Amino acid sequence: MKFHAPLVKGTLVKRYKRFMADVTLADGTVVTAHCANSGSMLSVNEPGAEVWISPAANPDRKLKWTWELIRIGKTLVGINTALPNAIVAEAIEAGKVAELTGYETLRREVKYGQNSRIDILLEDPKKGLCYVEIKNVTMRRDLADGPLEFPDGVTSRGAKHLVELADMVAQGHRAVMLYLVQREDGNRFEVAGDIDPAYADGLEEARMKGVEVLCYRCKVTPKDISLSSPVPIAP
Repeated sequence: MKFHAPLVKGTLVKRYKRFMADVTLADGTVVTAHCANSGSMLSVNEPGAEVWISPAANPDRKLKWTWELIRIGKTLVGINTALPNAIVAEAIEAGKVAELTGYETLRREVKYGQNSRIDILLEDPKKGLCYVEIKNVTMRRDLADGPLEFPDGVTSRGAKHLVELADMVAQGHRAVMLYLVQREDGNRFEVAGDIDPAYADGLEEARMKGVEVLCYRCKVTPKDISLSSPVPIAP
């Protein structure tokens, strides 16, 4: 997935009100960028860090910039949670997700469950239906040898999605929980049970009911973000 326009490098001043971030540009100008990430952003919101922002595609938008990337140590991290569905859809259509190949059609944001929309619905006359829920992973609290983790805050919505995926399995369909890591470091993925024990329990229950769990990392650059390789999931 290529960015719609060249990104501009700056320095993070602070993130505030969840959806706003002040960024200092190279010429000293401070701009306010939209932060398309409603999570806590634990481990990826350090003031003074190098960040990359994109100009708004809509010239009439109030905030003229969107925060896209942050550098943590030597690693660029994609923090825009509006992008993962497109990244995964592009990868599936290119055959880069081995577990999700062979389906005739791919649709996004299809209504299902209890007033929800599945991120990706794969359909095939022979294979049937495959419901794919995608969660964006940015957190890595221990840069020495720590895992990549999700969630970075309590997520009742995420727990609800796990129940709905299990319901699809009970109805005879395939259901997949896919964690998309928008960073290139880290050698394994774990659920942050200390942050959200209910979510950790919910994922374990969903797995026991037949929900498949996948984790893939991305290659992240200021030009594009693309799915690259699977990440081992801790038991």
